[in-house]
Amino acid sequence: MGGALLAGWLEQGIDPSDAVVVDPHYDAEAGPAGVRAFRSPSDLPAGFAPDVVLLAVKPQAMPQVLPDYRRFAGQAVFLSIAAGRTIASLEPLLGPDAAIVRAMPNTPAAVRRGATGLFSNRNVSENQRQTCDQLVAAVGHAVWVERESLLDAVTAVSGSGPAYVFLLVEALAAAGENLGLPPDLAATLARATVTGSGELLRQSPLPAATLRENVTSPNGTTYAALQVLMNDTDGLADLMRRATEAAARRAEELAG
Repeated sequence: MGGALLAGWLEQGIDPSDAVVVDPHYDAEAGPAGVRAFRSPSDLPAGFAPDVVLLAVKPQAMPQVLPDYRRFAGQAVFLSIAAGRTIASLEPLLGPDAAIVRAMPNTPAAVRRGATGLFSNRNVSENQRQTCDQLVAAVGHAVWVERESLLDAVTAVSGSGPAYVFLLVEALAAAGENLGLPPDLAATLARATVTGSGELLRQSPLPAATLRENVTSPNGTTYAALQVLMNDTDGLADLMRRATEAAARRAEELAG
């Protein structure tokens, strides 16, 4: 995810020399040209003073990694994309003066179609907030939530959401096979249908409900299918509600 964000920022015109990567496993030859890379924060040049520190490491590694960046508190804003790590869990590691923004991006950020929820602590200035907003918006939609706990809902809807869409493609392809289509043809049709519908949704100003109604002829084939999918007791809406509730509960558990 850190690589996806960096690629989006460079695509938006950020000078590669303004980007610094600290990663013991970073492959400079495979990475973007002009980006400076270091194996450890101890290798950073003297006087290095970043405006933004992106925390794109595994949540369980935070206690070992963050103390090395505590010296930047008070000047930089820390933008964390570590799932399940609350601001309260980061503040003791970075210090009481640390300006922290917690973000929940999703994988479509890799193709500049991401959806990211953000929340900041009290130390984040308006300028820092705008900077983080611009950085996240470079790879898709950026939305701010009023309470950090709402990031659990963001996780359930958009963070995990791409997996739901991919599962829909799998299920639609399997349904096509069940009707007699060859597996490769069913997979092609399912993939093209979902990606095409998504692009139509992106470009159209109409609500999703209106687009659905436009496809549905009275008593036609789509109508027959929607009678099953929109069943009040075991339809798609109820299934999605239960799925996102499970995801939100798990996100809350991981956050402690």
